[in-house]
Amino acid sequence: MSEKLLEKLYRDYIDCLNDRRFEDLGFFVDKDAVHNGQALGVGGYRAMLERDIQQIPDLLFQIELLIIKDHFVASRLRFDVTPNGNFLRLPVNGQKVSFTENVFYRFNEGKIVEVWSVIDKTAIEAQLKF
Repeated sequence: MSEKLLEKLYRDYIDCLNDRRFEDLGFFVDKDAVHNGQALGVGGYRAMLERDIQQIPDLLFQIELLIIKDHFVASRLRFDVTPNGNFLRLPVNGQKVSFTENVFYRFNEGKIVEVWSVIDKTAIEAQLKF
C-alpha cells in the first residue's frame, strides 16, 4: 500500500472514530489487533473505544502531526475534553483538559494490527485544580 493510500486510510479511520461509527471498525482494525501489548481483536478494540466515549462524551480525535513510513503511521493526537470522574487515575471530575497522545500504528494488508500509545498524563495533572 502506498504511503498516500495509507494516509487516506488513517484519516478515514479517525473520521470513523469521530463519527462514532464503531460498527465500521472491522474495515480498519484487524481481527487480531494488539494495543500496547494486549491482544484485543476488533471486538476488544471497539469495547475500549466505547468505554472511552462513556468516560469522555466529548471525545474528538484531532490529528496534530502525522508521519507515514512504509506500513507504519505515527500520529500526535490532540484532545480538548471534559472527562467524567477519574481519568487515568486523576480526579478530573468534569474539568476541561487538553492533552496529546503519541500513537504508533502498524498496518498489514490495509488494517491496523498493532498500536502503541502514550498519553501525556503530566499535561493533565498540570491543569487540574485540587
